[in-house]
Amino acid sequence: MSTVLLKQRIQEDMKSAMKAGEKERLGVIRLILSAIKQVEVDGRILLDDAQVITVLDKMLKQRRDSITQYTAAGRTDLADVESAEVVVIQEYLPQALTETEIEALVEQAVAKTGASSIAEMGKVMALLKPNLQGRADMGAVSARIKARLA
Repeated sequence: MSTVLLKQRIQEDMKSAMKAGEKERLGVIRLILSAIKQVEVDGRILLDDAQVITVLDKMLKQRRDSITQYTAAGRTDLADVESAEVVVIQEYLPQALTETEIEALVEQAVAKTGASSIAEMGKVMALLKPNLQGRADMGAVSARIKARLA
C-alpha cells in the first residue's frame, strides 16, 4: 500500500458501518480514526500506511494487555468487549506471520547482526521491527530473541 490508502480504507469502512447500522464495529473504527488523528495533530503530520500500522499495533497491544488484566480479575464481560475490538483492529493490519516465519526471521537477524549475547538484543530488535510491526506480537518476539541469545 502506498501513502494514505489504509487510512482512506478505514474511513470508507466507517461510512459502510454507519449505513449498515453496525454500532460496535463503528465504535471501534471511530476509536481507530481518533487515535490516528491524535498522532497527526500532535506531530503536525499526515500519517502514511507504516505509521498508521504503528498506531494500530499500539492499540492492539493495549487491548491484549487489558484482556489479560480483565481475565485475571474475572471480568470476562469486559474482556469480551476488548476481544471484539481486537478483531476489528486486526482487519487493518498486515497478515500475521506464523511461528515458523517469525523464528526464521529471528535467526536471520541474529546471523546478520552477529549478536551473541543479550547485550546485543537491541541490534536484533532494530533489524526485525520494521518487518514485524503489526504482523507479530513484539513482546513475544522479544522473548524469543532473549531465549535465542541466552
